[in-house]
Order: sequence, then C-alpha cells, then structure tokens
Amino acid sequence: MFSFKKPHPHTFNGLFFAFLFALSSQYIARFSWVQNHGFSPLVVAIVLGMIYGSTLRPHLPHEWTPGIQFAAKKILRFAIVLYGFRLTFQEVYQVGWHGLTLDILIVSLTMIIGTIMGIKLFKLDRDLAILISSGAAICGAAAVLATEGVLKSEAYKTSVAVITVVVFGTIGMFLYPMLQNMQVFDLTATQYGIYAGATIHEVAQVVVAGTAVSPEAGNIAVIVKMTRVMLLAPMLIVLGLWIASINKNRLSTPSQDKPSRHNAIKSIPLFAIMFIVVVGFNSFDYLPHATVDMINVIDTFLLTMAMAALGIETNFNKIKHIGLKPFYFAAFLFISLIGGGYGLYQLIQ
Repeated sequence: MFSFKKPHPHTFNGLFFAFLFALSSQYIARFSWVQNHGFSPLVVAIVLGMIYGSTLRPHLPHEWTPGIQFAAKKILRFAIVLYGFRLTFQEVYQVGWHGLTLDILIVSLTMIIGTIMGIKLFKLDRDLAILISSGAAICGAAAVLATEGVLKSEAYKTSVAVITVVVFGTIGMFLYPMLQNMQVFDLTATQYGIYAGATIHEVAQVVVAGTAVSPEAGNIAVIVKMTRVMLLAPMLIVLGLWIASINKNRLSTPSQDKPSRHNAIKSIPLFAIMFIVVVGFNSFDYLPHATVDMINVIDTFLLTMAMAALGIETNFNKIKHIGLKPFYFAAFLFISLIGGGYGLYQLIQ
C-alpha cells in the first residue's frame, strides 16, 4: 500500500507544486464567503487544480508528473488512513441503534441501487457510477477519493464525481434547514440531526445544515455523519472483493480457482483495513487531544494535496464528452436521499 520506490529526480518538484496548490486552497478556504457556503479546502483544491489542468497543464514540465501522481495516489491512501483519527467507536455507541441502522441502510442501498441505476438507466461508465454513488452514500469528496484508490480509475472521473457532490451537497446544505423550519419535516431537533447526518453529502455541509436549525441538531448530525464515515472502510473492502470477483469471472479458468481466491484476498484495500485500525487506536484515547488535532490538520492538508493533484490531471475536454448524464444521476441520488432517507427513518423509529 505504501511502498516507496526510489523517487524520480523531479518527483519532489511535482510534489512541491501540489503542496503549493494545497497551501493556496487552505488560504482561500478561510475566506468567510467560502466557509459560510460549506466549501472545504478539498473542494477549493480540486477547482483550482482543474482550472490549471484545463489551461496551463501543457506548460507543466513532463518530469514533474511522477510527483503529481504520487500525491494523487500514495499520499491519498496515507491520508485516508489518518482520517481514522477523526473517529472513535464510542461515537458510534452514542448514535444509538436508530442512527447506526439508518447509516447502514443509507450507505448500502445508495451504493447498490445507485451503481445499478447509474449503469443500467443513466448509461454511465461503471467506475463513474460507483464514484458518484460513493460520494452521495458516505462522505462526499473524501469517499470519492478513497473509492478511486480501489477502482484506480481515470482522474477526470474522480473530478466529475467530486463536482456532483459539491453541487448537490451545497443545495442540500441550504434546503434541509429551510424544509425543517417550514415544518415540511415532522422532526424534533434530535430527529432532524440524525436524518441530516445520515443523508447529506459532505461533513462540512452537515455542520452547516445541522447548526442552522439548532446547536443540539448540529452536534447530533455531526456524530451520525462521522459514524457514516466509519462505514467507508467496510464499503471499500466489499468493493475490492466485488471488483476482484468480476475480474476472476472474466479471466480465470477452473484450474486457476485457487490463485484467483488469493488474488481476491489481495484485492482488499489495505488502507481501508488500516483506517479501521486507526479508529480503534483512537478509541483508546492514548494520544493527547492536541496531538490528535495536529494529526487531523496534517491529514486535511494531505487530502487537499491529493485533491489538487487529481484536479491538475483533469482536463475539461475529457469531462465535456460525458455530458450532463452524471449530473442527472447525481440529482436522482440526491432526491432519493431526501425522500428515501426520510422514509427509512420513519420506518425504523
């Protein structure tokens, strides 16, 4: 997972370039307008990266490309592992069975139904359907990045998936509090927090949508959302096994069954397992809170670097030929989360 070969002489130039993009993105993300709209440094980074990738990318020295790719792949996986320091198993317990059940149902159904509908109804590429579904199902851009680590898809598909998360997650961030205040949702502050945390895309968007109703709703929404984030690891493991199973059916013969099983085990993303290990370690509260906070700051920066690198490797011309299908599909998932999520919550109460 984290094998480091001897770096290319210019790898560090590409890494430093991604570093500068991340630094700029974090600075811009501090602007009040950006914060008020729930745009994280990750979102800013991919937008800046895509602008560069579609305009000035041909002027980037070819020798720097390994550094950009290192940030988009190796640093990405390491950052996903460190993401586990944001969670504890105690938080899962606090959510209670209502919140946990709703999270599991939302993630499972969105991934399964979303992937099938994306491929069959919306005629999307398999990887793109999975990437968009993962962003809607779990935790937005971070989930898309983690899923890309399993699929190893082209950078522009990841960028498209992230854009859909940003668009519809932002709409949800404003729409949910409005519907709650208009009493369209027949929910208490606690119930609204569970519902919002289980169905809104990004963590930052959940914070805004929750606290817009009440501090209590905000706190509960964040806990439910972070529990949903914890489901990222099992989802990646199942996805890795599924991809391996597809490859086995396409390529193997009966005499190759044993090696194929071995390959299926090897296909389980190690960084997903390490993510769970880190969550478990963090649950024991061994490290001072200041240390954990510092790790989370570093992790956010690393994720921002990875997002910037993916953006740099993206060209709008590649996105253009896809058309509006991904956005129609993302809209379908968004509406399903609002209506289906509400229905599921009423069902399990």
